[in-house]
Amino acid sequence: MKIAYIATEKLPVPAIRGGAIQIYIDSVAAIISSKHDVTILSIQHEELEQDEKRGSVRFVRFDEKEYLPSILSHLNQETYDVIHLCNRPSWVSSVKKATPQSKIVLSVHNEMFTYEKLSDEEGKECLNLVSKVVTVSDFIGKTITDRFPFAKSKVRTVYSGVDLDTFQPCWTREGIQARKMVRDELNLSNKKVILFVGRLSKVKGPHILLQALPSIMEEHPDVMMVFIGSKWFGDDNVNNYVKHLYTLGAMYPENVTFIKFVKPADIPKLFAMSDVFVCSSQWQEPLARVHYEAMAAGLPIVTSNRGGNPEVIDEGKNGHVVSQFEDPESYAQILNSLLHDSGKREQLGRYGRRKVEKDFSWKNVEHNLLSVYEEAANN
Repeated sequence: MKIAYIATEKLPVPAIRGGAIQIYIDSVAAIISSKHDVTILSIQHEELEQDEKRGSVRFVRFDEKEYLPSILSHLNQETYDVIHLCNRPSWVSSVKKATPQSKIVLSVHNEMFTYEKLSDEEGKECLNLVSKVVTVSDFIGKTITDRFPFAKSKVRTVYSGVDLDTFQPCWTREGIQARKMVRDELNLSNKKVILFVGRLSKVKGPHILLQALPSIMEEHPDVMMVFIGSKWFGDDNVNNYVKHLYTLGAMYPENVTFIKFVKPADIPKLFAMSDVFVCSSQWQEPLARVHYEAMAAGLPIVTSNRGGNPEVIDEGKNGHVVSQFEDPESYAQILNSLLHDSGKREQLGRYGRRKVEKDFSWKNVEHNLLSVYEEAANN
């Protein structure tokens, strides 16, 4: 098959500035290209060539300001069997007109079928034109089929994945080395580390964790809460909310560390140096990919009962879901319990690693997506 991936206009592929969709496309395409002809269309970036081949994957990049028209022009000149369009249902009609013979698979990574984003007419047209819809969680799938029940036969959940070789748990040789190196670098050798990875945005809830810190410090004065991220992917500028977080964190200089944007290649070792991973999302999270990364790194997970997050948690086996997700004390209670019990942390971490190896490798994602593409191509 000849397959094209169309990334969103937000970030380039490969994911040199991060982005869950960009990581997803890059990782899956690298595997699928061993059997099929694969092209990735994305925006330009000063560090990347306009047209190049990396391994067996071709990358074609366009100016962000003329992105969609440039893609349509490309599709007029080059034909693909399957076009995997990421997260832009509003583009489906234009893409189909540009290449009517191609089968379109739409992947939905957020709540893109809300009334604010698509009218009933636009939603129906999109779902009639696509051959298949893959969603990153059952939660996202339900946001589509609840509104458009006729599309149920086209919608399928394909969970995302993680590189199992890159993320190494702390009981492996690589994990032990990474843990020691980073802890030494950050002067965290004698700390119990709680890790948050994500945008420093109110919807991600880092302020909730900072509010939980005093209760955690009462039982664990040696705790260090590490926040990795910035207000937006690759943007270390500080807005009012981030200033507020920094002000809260400054009250506990021995117990809070902020690390700004980290290149995706450097993320695994920061997971390796941690003891517990926490996702405090306050919005209806589609299903944050950091859950896969935490499991791959062998960390117990504490996550909020929002959106698709609970779908990858086997309660009490690889982590815990916080039902009172707005309550700092609910996080503090679970985190205190885990920080008291290193054996329990390892037990949860090992279960999570086994779970991610079984269900969430990129090889799994490739297998699931290829079956979707083949169904689409044969329709």
